[in-house]
Amino acid sequence: MSLRRNALLWVLVTGILGILGQWDPALTRWWCLPGALLLAGLAYEAAASGRCHLRLRFTGPEHWLLGRPHLMRLAFTHSGHARVTIQAALAAPEGFAAEARIETLRLAREPGTAEIRARARRLGRYAWPVPGIRISGPLGLAWWPKHVAGECTVTVIPDVVNRSARVAGDRAGGEQRAHFGGGGAGSEILQLRDYRHGDPLRIIDWKASARRRNLVSRELSEERHLEIMIAIDAGRSSALAAGEVDRLGLYVNVAARLAQRASEFDDAVGILVFASQPLAMLPPARGAAAVVRIRRMLSACRAQQGPSNPTLAAARIRAMSRRRNLVVLLTDLEDTSQEQLIQAVRLLRPKHFPFIAGLENAQIMALPLDPGEEPLAPYRALAAIEYRHALSSRVRALRALGAAALTARPEHLDQAVFEAYREARLHRRA
Repeated sequence: MSLRRNALLWVLVTGILGILGQWDPALTRWWCLPGALLLAGLAYEAAASGRCHLRLRFTGPEHWLLGRPHLMRLAFTHSGHARVTIQAALAAPEGFAAEARIETLRLAREPGTAEIRARARRLGRYAWPVPGIRISGPLGLAWWPKHVAGECTVTVIPDVVNRSARVAGDRAGGEQRAHFGGGGAGSEILQLRDYRHGDPLRIIDWKASARRRNLVSRELSEERHLEIMIAIDAGRSSALAAGEVDRLGLYVNVAARLAQRASEFDDAVGILVFASQPLAMLPPARGAAAVVRIRRMLSACRAQQGPSNPTLAAARIRAMSRRRNLVVLLTDLEDTSQEQLIQAVRLLRPKHFPFIAGLENAQIMALPLDPGEEPLAPYRALAAIEYRHALSSRVRALRALGAAALTARPEHLDQAVFEAYREARLHRRA
């Protein structure tokens, strides 16, 4: 119970009469009258509030897209006919970004509605918390705590509808399928034929040439579809914030969008989630059913406490994949060991084409490089320079091994991954 202004005024009157009674014996017991009236009023309000039964109904989407704002509406009704004033402490589940606030509603015959806008930051299934309720007594003397019944469960799923991804997909949609000659890992031998002047050395079948004692070339047919393996780092650094979501949530969104787009081109997509060791894997597959399985697995992703080991992830991909894949590795270039990344690239090359995408810390990248007059400005500039140098040196080391590597800000990561996918479709043999 919390006293309201009306009750506090009665308390004040009672106190004043009690003080006056100390000075004038004729007023000694006058303080009992307002005190008794206050107690009687509180007893009446307690009984009235006990007879009032509140009900709550949630109205909102059952599935929430990770990182996107959604609106949840809470409709309150009561069992009586008189007007009732309530206060509700609105809040979102843990792992959601929302501004908690107190909403005052007046309920009559029509329900009172409150809205809260929230943004899901982590995947999973959540029970929406029932707000704390207190009801005003009919005399306006106090707020009385009240229990309200209501249930609502929401499921946070990867966000596959994104403007930047759609733009990149539209750009990819206008491309022409490239037909390459040569002996790539995604090629199939159609037949053997006599050597022709100008045939590259890599398509010559030396064993058949030795048997025939004449140069023989292989006639090859390139695979029409691309196979993509997306490796997602779920190590300790994936729990760090990355814009509106954490890094793991950002990786999951990018992977879900890429899988959706690749299915439109009938490309096969697989998923590997790893931390200190591989956690879950789906081999590359085509079609809508494969995309559904990928989304289901992505929705179950959780950040782990330990460090990540991309070397073991690369070894698992190499052992599992028989064809040439575009391996998209979404990881943290700051926290992951550079030696492990180098070993991962060496395991994947030359059979697969690895593309490693990491995140830049937007706050550090925004620091000015020129030291100012502020005492700490030179140290901030030095830290920013060191941070940029460390990231760029890691990217250069990975590119020197034949991998595509880059870092991007959280809002640009999906564009970078879609661009790599577009380039891989145009140049399968790169």
